[in-house]
Amino acid sequence: MANTLYITGAGVSAESGIPTFRGEDGFWTIGSKNYTPMEMATRAMYENNPVDFLSWYYHRFATYRNHGPNEVHRWLSDKNLITQNIDGLDGKAGNKDYIAIHGRLDQMTLYHHQGDDVACITTPWEDVDPNHLLLSLLEIFKINQQTKRPILNQSFKPYVLLFDEYYTDLYRITEAEQRMMAAEKMVFIGTSFSVNITQMALRAGINNRIPIEIVDPAPIELPYQHVTYHKMKASEYIQKAAC
Repeated sequence: MANTLYITGAGVSAESGIPTFRGEDGFWTIGSKNYTPMEMATRAMYENNPVDFLSWYYHRFATYRNHGPNEVHRWLSDKNLITQNIDGLDGKAGNKDYIAIHGRLDQMTLYHHQGDDVACITTPWEDVDPNHLLLSLLEIFKINQQTKRPILNQSFKPYVLLFDEYYTDLYRITEAEQRMMAAEKMVFIGTSFSVNITQMALRAGINNRIPIEIVDPAPIELPYQHVTYHKMKASEYIQKAAC
């Protein structure tokens, strides 16, 4: 197929040892002592309680920052790709132009009004001191030490789209939509279809009446005629595709 768009979710990175989102040990299953994951992963929590936010973010995401790509990431390295994952493993595998639609673990931005044009910079995770974790996180993200609150356009925020935020061109949403509209085929791999970006892609694919493939051991059923289901793990799918 001349222009196949691949859209991946947490199932692709599971074989690199990174938990999926809604499994028993998933990111959205385990929260903090006082908050659910849905409460933690919000802009409101970062603004009002950055100590708890950054601690949760570090333990649930940043501890996996040194994991390496698996064979699925490497197979996708030359593909037209939009990923929901923030782990950066597609970049580590060599994909130079993939869209990380929910952000990237290895980067941060100025804490800004949504929609402002800001740059992404590398997060200095190597500066985190495990023996003084909270203090070093507050220093890295430049949280005000007196108020324990971030300061607009001075503090930093993880480059990650939170539940109460919306897609902007910081996350390359316009380009993602253009890729969806131009696709002649879509392949969804390892996603539960529970986030907006997959719904947007599905609408584009169905409206354009293009073939859609779903790769998942327990795929959801779509009310669409041109769907092929591959009830298997991503690694099994790429082995099949190579034959």
